[in-house]
Amino acid sequence: MINRRTFGQALGLGAGGAVAATLAGPSGPAHASAPAGQAAGTAAAPAAGPRRSTAFPPLKKVRAGLLEIGYAELGPAHGAPVICLHGWPYDIHSFVDVAPLLAAEGHRVIVPYLRGHGTTRFVSPRTFRNAQQSALALDVIALMDALGLEKAVLAGFDWGARTAGIIAALWPERCKALVSVGGYLVINLEANLQPLAPATERAWWYQYYFSTERGRIAMEDKTKRHDLTRLVWDTVSPTWDFDDATFERTAAAFDNPDYAAIVIHNYRWRLSLAEGERRYEPYEKRLAARPVIAVPTVTLDAERDPFTVPGDGTAYRDRFTGPYDHRTLKGIGHNVPQEAPGAFARAVLDAEGEGS
Repeated sequence: MINRRTFGQALGLGAGGAVAATLAGPSGPAHASAPAGQAAGTAAAPAAGPRRSTAFPPLKKVRAGLLEIGYAELGPAHGAPVICLHGWPYDIHSFVDVAPLLAAEGHRVIVPYLRGHGTTRFVSPRTFRNAQQSALALDVIALMDALGLEKAVLAGFDWGARTAGIIAALWPERCKALVSVGGYLVINLEANLQPLAPATERAWWYQYYFSTERGRIAMEDKTKRHDLTRLVWDTVSPTWDFDDATFERTAAAFDNPDYAAIVIHNYRWRLSLAEGERRYEPYEKRLAARPVIAVPTVTLDAERDPFTVPGDGTAYRDRFTGPYDHRTLKGIGHNVPQEAPGAFARAVLDAEGEGS
């Protein structure tokens, strides 16, 4: 288990003290003892979060593999790197509050748009718009190569958590530590053919919608895409009091010309309704065996996320064989880094400390 140090010790003294107070929030560290009436191992959400950021510095671009990747970067150029990976239907602004907290502690924080999102573009119009899991992971490896990063802490949620976990499993030499919302999200296509409990299946309604031509057409229609993704935000983060401007800032990333193709392929591929590419078959075969992750890891479960698996992380505990901690965020929904930036940043710092 990761040592349950106090958060002040994790951050250090001096200039970081103010950041420590901001991260810890009035409810204290995510791994503090649970108050009366709260399950052990469950972290209370901060009662009043820090002032929210509105924008990243001017974005950068770099040629990386099949892509020209757009990304935000904060913190010192020679700081220990942290790569934060968003999910769907989100973008880099899920980390707009997390990134400054980590940068203030001396980390070089890199937040890329995934393929099909924001300012990321395919180099060639002939490249198949593939969104299978290993393709996204190799995009991040290519990004690290392009930026000269041998190793980084990888932290993400949704598609981003899966991508980070794949790198930790297949290329552990590139991953100093891992923060994964939802735990072990590697997809086994054969297992994914089996139905889930009806209540669980209901939460995945858009996955099945995207399997139809109606769903594909809706994603290509800007108005319907806008309304569909807003509905997802509302339903998977039922306690998050975000405003219209917060959603619209992210929705701008969905105007990428490849967005609909990438989203549709991702969800159809998961259900074996769309083919992947031969170039990725060796990686998918390894992932089908559910490889263990040995790097230091903190997994986060969001209490109000409809996709959180019951059992306080027990369903995937055996997939993590290195230093490990699991935390449940009480009252938090699916978009963990934006709903609970302090708890997410705290998890990164704790995981990174174990990887030193």
